[in-house]
Amino acid sequence: MRDFAAELEQRKQAGLYRTRRLISGPQQPDLTAGGRPLLSFCSNDYLGLANHPSNIEALRNALPETGLGGAASHLICGHHDAHHRLEERLAAYTQRSSALFFSTGYMANMGVISAMAGRGDTIFSDRLNHASIIDGCILSRARVRRYPHGDVAALEGMLAQTSGHKLVVTDGVFSMDGDVAPLKALAAVCRAHDALLVVDDAHGLGVLGPEGRGSVAAEGLSEEDVPVLIGTLGKAVGTSGAFVAGPRVLTDYLVQKARTYIYTTAMPPALAAATCASLDLIEQADDRRAHLDLLVSRFRRGATALGYQLMPSTTPIQPIMVGDNWAALALSEALEARGLLVTAIRPPTVPEGEARLRVTFSAAHTLDDVDRLLHGLAECYPEKVAGPGSTAEQTA
Repeated sequence: MRDFAAELEQRKQAGLYRTRRLISGPQQPDLTAGGRPLLSFCSNDYLGLANHPSNIEALRNALPETGLGGAASHLICGHHDAHHRLEERLAAYTQRSSALFFSTGYMANMGVISAMAGRGDTIFSDRLNHASIIDGCILSRARVRRYPHGDVAALEGMLAQTSGHKLVVTDGVFSMDGDVAPLKALAAVCRAHDALLVVDDAHGLGVLGPEGRGSVAAEGLSEEDVPVLIGTLGKAVGTSGAFVAGPRVLTDYLVQKARTYIYTTAMPPALAAATCASLDLIEQADDRRAHLDLLVSRFRRGATALGYQLMPSTTPIQPIMVGDNWAALALSEALEARGLLVTAIRPPTVPEGEARLRVTFSAAHTLDDVDRLLHGLAECYPEKVAGPGSTAEQTA
């Protein structure tokens, strides 16, 4: 029998052991974690809508009409009016022909990729794509070729050497680096080589582009340029679930073929109603997006002046590169001792030797919150090179 205990011990010795953190109360910058108040900089609630009163009220008002559970899969009797209204709302919001509501972002990527490619096809995947994209590629049983991160020239060379059905898959905003994919160039290359472009805009939706319509809209790209757009609703939207949007023939095809859509219970329909309410807020949230930009600018100036190495990101994802697993854990622990929650991200979530602190901002943060974080980083700077022996327990 495999020695699971020994593997766990190896992870502990390598600084890779993960634990869950117990949170009490709603998701917001001022968290209670393990019974202790902390100022959090590690949530994906980019617009501060996870605890917005209007969304909570929409959920509460929907419950008498919808009930609680989805009770069945969409193809049996679980496809509620509320789900259908959300799909129509998402199609209109993303300016696409149709949309399909999935239970999670992971399930959306797994279902879409494995349905749209199979044996005999080739998928081209950015080397830094999210784990859900990687697993979707594996599940498809297609040939998978990984191109260097953001390297359109290398991708074009691969595409030129490949015949048959071709799928190119990329994150819109990369979750651990915070940079944006070269979407215009990717769309042009895919057109030239008859490849279907799939963009997972989990971290761009709500934050980038006009009315927060994401990284694809920010580049002025249409459904014709990016036929398959995937987005999650548990980040900037502040609710739960995910969707794919594109031509109706593709969403209809996914209803027939996407196993993670077909063989799972539908999400609670009241959540779909709350998501519609949140989309209304997002379309009018230019002030929140402007405030986010201000927070990011203030942080980047301050952290760079302190000597920290930042990634080239203009999004609310602002990683501080550390390198060593134990050093990243030690810096995170030192900040937590000062009441600041910033998690250490280590392999396999990021490549070996690229452990980091992933700072993320929410429109619910204040400028004073950023200054408090910078003050903590200033106090902790000498401690960032601490080695083994740290007792920090982080989650990624």
